[in-house]
Amino acid sequence: MTSVRKPMIEDMQVRNFSPLSQTVYLHHVSLFACHFGKSPALLGPEEIRAYQVYLTNEKKLATSTLRVAGGPLRFLYKVTLKRKWAMEEIPVPKKPQTLPVVMSPEEVAHFQTPRHRKAGSLRLQTQKADRFRSAPHH
Repeated sequence: MTSVRKPMIEDMQVRNFSPLSQTVYLHHVSLFACHFGKSPALLGPEEIRAYQVYLTNEKKLATSTLRVAGGPLRFLYKVTLKRKWAMEEIPVPKKPQTLPVVMSPEEVAHFQTPRHRKAGSLRLQTQKADRFRSAPHH
């Protein structure tokens, strides 16, 4: 990956990527290249798709991890290698929809104990005091 590494690092630096983001991007591109044993510059849409299928079906990665792994590949192919097909060929996995957490009647009752009511009332009084302090004086 050395022929691709330096220009990719420079592309990330001029875009002010944090050192941690640069490390993560290089790591994921390196994993992709190692999976095929070739430079990513020699790989194309078919290999990207095969790699995503591998990560999904064999590695059983979570959607969020798949999204993190795809970002560096999109960056590499679109920005560094200037491939026209990059964005269309590297799909972003859909986020799974989750339901909101709903408290059980027992949990609601727990928060209605005198101790919790007092803490809540102190929080409200503090908010009132903050509003009073920020009110314009005439």
